[in-house]
Amino acid sequence: MNIRLEQADDINTICDVIYLAFENHPHHQLGAKPTEHLIVNDLRTAGELTLSLVAQDETGIVGHIAFSPVMVANKHCNFFGLGPVSVLPQRQNEGIGAKLIHAGLTALKDRGASGVVLLGEPQYYARFGFTSYPELTFPGVPAEYFVATVFNHKDNALPTGDVTYHRAFEQ
Repeated sequence: MNIRLEQADDINTICDVIYLAFENHPHHQLGAKPTEHLIVNDLRTAGELTLSLVAQDETGIVGHIAFSPVMVANKHCNFFGLGPVSVLPQRQNEGIGAKLIHAGLTALKDRGASGVVLLGEPQYYARFGFTSYPELTFPGVPAEYFVATVFNHKDNALPTGDVTYHRAFEQ
């Protein structure tokens, strides 16, 4: 399994992988079509797709992860949102998503990011160092499902306030 940066000729395949990964997702309304692929495309178009990684093996691209900047209390603070993370349905539960998450977090940390936030299952993401912080809030979401990991916490003060994602996530 090779984890690498997306390339221009990957974009259509990435869209397909994301769409298939979220088709009939249990968090979507019954019958709703996925929009996560549109979010990633809008982030890319707006120049706000900070990090876009693919997981590729001998069969092709089987997974993708996106990171984009977030604001806390309407200020840029060197924090990024993780999501979506996508793996082809027939390849889920093989650890591909975990490899993408580890690679993405390492790359952002190496680039000097202060931290990463996400909306997700706290038990799953705890193994990657994510926990809920009362100082970081996402309105309308139960606090335990909005989690963060902070890099070099001693050197990076934890921002305080509501987190705002790029408008692409309003789809």
